[in-house]
Amino acid sequence: MDDKTRTELEAAAFRKLVAHLQTRTDVQNIDLMNLAGFCRNCLSKWYLAAAQDKGVDLTDPQAREIVYGMPYDDWKKKHQKEASGDQKAKFAESHKH
Repeated sequence: MDDKTRTELEAAAFRKLVAHLQTRTDVQNIDLMNLAGFCRNCLSKWYLAAAQDKGVDLTDPQAREIVYGMPYDDWKKKHQKEASGDQKAKFAESHKH
């Protein structure tokens, strides 16, 4: 596979992942962190870092809006729930290393 095709496939897979996460608002970031070690915020930070590497002028709020599909504060108000004690404990345990 040539590099151009690989990049196009990776971009399509990323877009699909972002779209999926935008529709699965029931899945909280702490759940993603506890199960997979990354969340929507991680994706937005990686996106921002890639933009900066390419010299693209992008802010953290803009990167988050790309990933969340809306301003981050709006997403939090609509979809973010307080983490349970169990979720917080799992998060703390997984981040000891």
